Amino acid sequence: MDASEIEFLAEKTPISIVPNFTQEKLYLISGDVGPFAPGIPVEVPLWLGLNLRQRGKCRLVMPDWLDEEKLAEKKEEETQSKVFTEMPSEHYLIIAQLLLAAEPEGIPNPQEVKTLIKDIWDLRISKLRSSVADFILSDGTHAKLDRLTLLEINSIRPILPHSLDQLHRLAKSAHTNELSQTQEL
Repeated sequence: MDASEIEFLAEKTPISIVPNFTQEKLYLISGDVGPFAPGIPVEVPLWLGLNLRQRGKCRLVMPDWLDEEKLAEKKEEETQSKVFTEMPSEHYLIIAQLLLAAEPEGIPNPQEVKTLIKDIWDLRISKLRSSVADFILSDGTHAKLDRLTLLEINSIRPILPHSLDQLHRLAKSAHTNELSQTQEL
């Protein structure tokens, strides 16, 4: 799975919008949305909300977690915890980036929010890399990492199998050398 596929999945996340048009219910494969009435909030998939916003047909209602104060608390919680903390959304990074790009004026202090999201991402990736390094050094055969998002797992996916393959080759080579030395005696 690559980043574009993860973004596709993230765009299915429900979000509230405030439309400025009237429309009957839309019957989509993923489910019905609407009806739409000016000024009355309605929940739609993120992709539809972004499309309507781009066409000037609605205002996006930002999720509660996309707030500077809540993100600062989440960053502090992530910093203090040795394990991964529960994120407000499975796709927090992608949703934040899409919403900040589509309607930055809908978020107070958008630059600070971007910085906090990036800081949280950096903290979690650093924690993930150190977890992987500890796992590799411990000669573990399996590991359980709770509360990771798809994007975080995807970021480590290319290096982990390669590293484990290399360690397996080294261990196999060392074992072969030991056998050959014991057979010579």
